Amino acid sequence: MSIWQTLPDPEDLGRALENTLAEHLDMRIEAWDDSSLTASMVVDRRTHQPMGLLHGGASVALAETVGSIASMLCVDRSRFYCVGQEINANHVRGVRSGRVTAVARPLHLGRSSHVWDIRLSDEEGRLTCVSRLTVAVVPLQRDAS
Repeated sequence: MSIWQTLPDPEDLGRALENTLAEHLDMRIEAWDDSSLTASMVVDRRTHQPMGLLHGGASVALAETVGSIASMLCVDRSRFYCVGQEINANHVRGVRSGRVTAVARPLHLGRSSHVWDIRLSDEEGRLTCVSRLTVAVVPLQRDAS
């Protein structure tokens, strides 16, 4: 059974990333299945820290992007929007070049919050970062009239 309220559409999601941090860091929605969403990001001068390794903050930006998009696809967007509330990350392997891939899987999909497990890996499939994202599911305000 699928978790999606709205099926992911790579073209729509690509347009949603235009003119954002995600576009600047060359983030791309790559794939999905019934219970996960996958995105990737470039590892180059845009995402390096001074030692030439992938910046931890860039990994966290990718994790929050893919998890937040996944949450938005799990709710009725005519009634709710989703915002990141808390994120943590453990960086377990350095990356110098190529792309990293992030796979977001839900740990909890509640009425007012979602919790995502997001695993980043390098092009060889080695784990580089483990992140947990909590997303607030917020009702859209309606006019009282």
